[in-house]
Amino acid sequence: MTTTPVRFSTTPRTGAVVLQGLAGIAGFLLLWELVTRTDLISSRFLPPASEVILRLVDYIRDLQFWRDTGETMASWAIGLAIAVVAATIAGFAIGSSRFLEHATRSTIEFLRPIPSVALIPLAVLLFGTKMQSSLLLIVYASFWQVLIQVIYGTLDVDPVAAETARSYRLTRLQRVRYVVWPTALPYLMTGIRLAAAVALILAITAELIIGTPGLGKQIALTQSGGDVTGMYALVLATGMIGVLINLIARFVEKRVLAWHASVRSEAAA
Repeated sequence: MTTTPVRFSTTPRTGAVVLQGLAGIAGFLLLWELVTRTDLISSRFLPPASEVILRLVDYIRDLQFWRDTGETMASWAIGLAIAVVAATIAGFAIGSSRFLEHATRSTIEFLRPIPSVALIPLAVLLFGTKMQSSLLLIVYASFWQVLIQVIYGTLDVDPVAAETARSYRLTRLQRVRYVVWPTALPYLMTGIRLAAAVALILAITAELIIGTPGLGKQIALTQSGGDVTGMYALVLATGMIGVLINLIARFVEKRVLAWHASVRSEAAA
């Protein structure tokens, strides 16, 4: 008589993960409520969580809130799209050429660490408080997230596969399609996911500091007007948008990379 071994997975089920996440959020909100209700922190500076959530519900019913959200998301989407397209093309070009990779390395390492907020005076000088000011900051910050990943992905191509493609006399375009692209795609998706979060941060930052239309501008207006509860409600709204963007990015990443070993092993677990 043979006994089939039973494999126990140590990976928590999706339902358990969701419940743990909801429990963490509930615990955080409860701690927030207790801290303010017991006057450990004055409600002048940190209103109770219940009041902030009620104000957020009021905002959700307000058409102006959705107009502001639309302005922010439009800047986010346009800036991210420009950055992804430009960085993908540049990344493939640089990563496919040893000469370009060596020639641009020092320039990239010099420009990449420059904070996007340092470009705010230039953005205001060029575009004032228009959406283009936000786009300048978003594109600059997001571009490097994608570019570095694509370059690394292109350089990570298996030399044996590359030589095999050359021996079969594949054209440069065919080598990119059948050899380079499958290797670089996981890196590209990681870069897009990182850039999506960075783009939202810069969109809100531009609206806060420059005054371009959107949620960031409304946060600044509520703060200057003394509406602390409204300010925290808008901050909470931006956080929820950030979580939603990350969830969508991960969902798309898993769909696009369904063939990849890492995604298959995660699904099997």
